[in-house]
Amino acid sequence: MINLEQRTATEINKDLAGRVAKLRKRRKLSQQALAQRSGVSFGSVKRFEQTGDISLQSLAKIAIALEVEEELESLFSGVPYGSLEEIINEQGR
Repeated sequence: MINLEQRTATEINKDLAGRVAKLRKRRKLSQQALAQRSGVSFGSVKRFEQTGDISLQSLAKIAIALEVEEELESLFSGVPYGSLEEIINEQGR
């Protein structure tokens, strides 16, 4: 099945960056304070919030600093099977 409303990677990244920025502000942290707390450079934090561009390593550090690493750790853990073929493929491992 073709998903006609599929979002681009850039759109997903920008949405994620917006959620992180909202959480950062809710916790009353400046970008500089988040950078110091996470060990991610200020420039990377700023760029992430503006463009959504960040490495997975830096995103994990930010999640830990914001105490939401469980959200990142659970990513893809509850994905339902899309077909019978996927079930068979998993059993064949």
